Amino acid sequence: MFDPACPSRVTPIRIGDKWVGMVLICLEDGPRRFSELRVPMRGVSPKVLTETLRAMERDGMLVRTVYPEVPPRVEYELTPLGRSLFGPIEACREWAANHLPELIAAREAYERREAVVD
Repeated sequence: MFDPACPSRVTPIRIGDKWVGMVLICLEDGPRRFSELRVPMRGVSPKVLTETLRAMERDGMLVRTVYPEVPPRVEYELTPLGRSLFGPIEACREWAANHLPELIAAREAYERREAVVD
């Protein structure tokens, strides 16, 4: 993976992005408008959500459809490529469910050590 010719250098590993996973889950049941994505993702700014949606569209994970209406209606929908990320997301959720107490304990231990050093 450190070789410049390795295909992993161009692979869009976006699942680790803070907002991509949430967008995927929000679009799981079908297309949504921008405002409909913002409601469950209340912590994301419009700018960051726009950047996330554009990056996902660029990578072929979703399609953006503009309807010729007044005012214009825009919907976002997952592509088969975007839907293919549900398996890895489920694996991450399962891992977190199984290891969350260990993760929290490790973070707390680290913070205690750092507090002693400072």
